Order: sequence, then structure tokens, then C-alpha cells
Amino acid sequence: MKKRFRVDIPQRGGKIAIIGYSGSGKSTLAVFLGEKYGLPVLHVDTIHFLPGWVEREPEDERGLMRDFLDENSENGWVIDGNYLKLEYERRMNEADLIVFLSFNRFSCFLRAYKRSRKYKNKVRDSIAPGCEERFDRAFCRWILKEGRTKPRRQRYYEVVEKHRDKCMVIRNQIQLDRFKKACKPHPEKG
Repeated sequence: MKKRFRVDIPQRGGKIAIIGYSGSGKSTLAVFLGEKYGLPVLHVDTIHFLPGWVEREPEDERGLMRDFLDENSENGWVIDGNYLKLEYERRMNEADLIVFLSFNRFSCFLRAYKRSRKYKNKVRDSIAPGCEERFDRAFCRWILKEGRTKPRRQRYYEVVEKHRDKCMVIRNQIQLDRFKKACKPHPEKG
């Protein structure tokens, strides 16, 4: 039996948190939902990194995240990314919908590889300026192993359990396509 998706986002002030494994499509989904619902989008990687893949000072990035959340508390937002130190609990608590992209490691690896070919020597909008797309051994290891350790997986399961009334788990492209189809357009977008 097919699982039916029902996507209920308040027309004004909706807040959507997208979490999941590297390469699962969080940023792409964030852009889609932002356009669909007329919400500002924050890709967490854009505040975590400085040019050249240098990590921003923790207090600076926390301040940027708090500023974004505060500035958009009434109008809503779409935020993609994990980063526990960046107001993670607040994001999960304030979200009207949490989307967990739980694609298997091989799908994520293939998606990340395709993305790296598409954006070779380019900077994506979902990453900080000056951070050209990369697909090196360290990132491959992260996708296939280090980003999926038992404690990391457990954190996702805890979010799903704690917020089950507003959490959607999407495990593959077919489910993602059904989810996107179930999203009704923002009234101003038609």
C-alpha cells in the first residue's frame, strides 16, 4: 500500500527544518519548499563556512543563526542542515514540519558525486562564497561511514521520536517525489 503524504504548512509564518545525511538533497528540497511557500531559506553551510572551507568561529555562527531565527520568527523560514551547535533544539522545537531525509549511504554517495560533477570548480548557492564544490576522500568517508555512526543515527531517531507529530521521514527518491507533489503552492505563488 502506498503511503499518502499530507503536507500541512501554515500559509503565513510556516517553519520547516530539513535534516538528514550529506548528499541526501537537503539544500535542493529547501529551495523547492522556500519557493513553494514563499519562505526565506537558510542553508546552514552558508553560515558554518568561510571562503576556502574554513570553519567560522562557533560564537559567530551561533549569532548568525540566532539572528536569522529571530528576524524570521513571525514570517517563517526553511532551514536545511544539521549542526547541533547551531540552535538545533530551537530549530526542531520551533519548526511546524521537520523533514528527515534518510536516504541510504549509497544513494547519498551517488547524489553527491553527481552534484560534484555538475558544480565542478563552482560554488553552489547553498554553500559559503569561496567554497568550490569538492568530492575528496574525506567527504566520501563522511558520506559512507563517519556521518552515519551509531550516535549520529541515534540523534536523528531521537528527533523523529520527540517530534513524531510534525516529522516526516523520507527514505528514497520515490517518497521525496510524492512529498513534493503533496505540497500545495503558496497562495501568492499560485
